[in-house]
This record gives sequence, structure tokens and C-alpha cells, in this order.
Amino acid sequence: MVMKGKSLVSTRKGNPTPVLVIWLIVMFVFFFVPVSYAATAKEIESNVDSALKLFNDVKGGKEFLQKAKGVLVLPGVFKAGLIVGGEYGEGALRIGGKTVDYYSIAAGSFGLQIGAQKKNVIIVFMDEEALKNFRASAGWKVGADGSVAAINIGAGTSVDTTQIKETIVSVIFGQKGLMANATIEGAKLTKIVR
Repeated sequence: MVMKGKSLVSTRKGNPTPVLVIWLIVMFVFFFVPVSYAATAKEIESNVDSALKLFNDVKGGKEFLQKAKGVLVLPGVFKAGLIVGGEYGEGALRIGGKTVDYYSIAAGSFGLQIGAQKKNVIIVFMDEEALKNFRASAGWKVGADGSVAAINIGAGTSVDTTQIKETIVSVIFGQKGLMANATIEGAKLTKIVR
């Protein structure tokens, strides 16, 4: 393709211009990233069950969740960015092993970032008051409406429940893709109807 006498690719061998590189990344994100849609309650439940099964296989994971007053499971949260980024996912809040509400997580970011990632997020409420405040909010922002301690779970990692003293803990695991910064700081959690 030629525009006003200039090619999108430089004449030097093996040195594409930044325009071509950006164009290729944008094409990758739009054509190869799974299409996002609002999941049904049945789909959310199935994905939550799968994420919990995966987390329960982590040493200490099952015991950690048994001590919780409530567990918000957000499976398959998708994040992508090229200077400007976004993140979205849907999940269920379970109390006593039963779903009581559905929630979405959404965040936007701006800065030096490139890539895409899919991850599972579990937010564990260890305190009844923290859970009550979360459920009463119209939209809860991580870090602003409540302090959340983060744990990243990788291969061969275990959860040491004797070391966790915080009232709200986020666990991020099962990351797939290439993107640094596995965090939910600044993300907004909103109750949804399914």
C-alpha cells in the first residue's frame, strides 16, 4: 500500500516502520482475541466451578477458601493493551458455597503497555464486615473502597493461610498470554443481573 509516495514499510531490509508494527498489533487484537459477550448465569456458574476446581488443586487453596466469609470468583478476566488498555470479566459471589450475586470487573489504563492476557481472579473476604460493605456498595473500586492484599499463584505455589491477616485478599492465577502487571488495583466491581 502506498500513501502519497511513501510506503508503510521502510526501504531498509528487515526494518518495518512503527506504523506497520502498530497496525499488525491492532489487527491481532481485533481478529485473534476471543469475542467478548455477556455470559448467561449458567455459563458464569460453569466457569466459576472450573476456576474453583483449579484453585482447590493449589496446596492450601481449599483450606483458605473454607475460612472465607465470601468468595468472589472472576474466571477468565481478559486484559489487553497498546498504550491504552482495558480489562473485563464476569463472575459470581459465593457465600457458604452458594451463588448470591453476579459481578463484573472492569478497568482502564494508560501508559507503557502492550499485549493481552487472560487470568482467573478470586477475591476472598475473610471478614463479615468487609463482605457486608462490599455487597452494600453500588460499585466497588479496588484500592479506593477497600484495601486488598494480592497473591499471585504460579506453578508449584502454595497458599499459607497462617500468614494471611488481611480482611480482603485477591488471588490471581492461571495467567495465559503476554502482559506484565498481574493486578486488579483500580478495577471497579459492579453487581450485574443474570
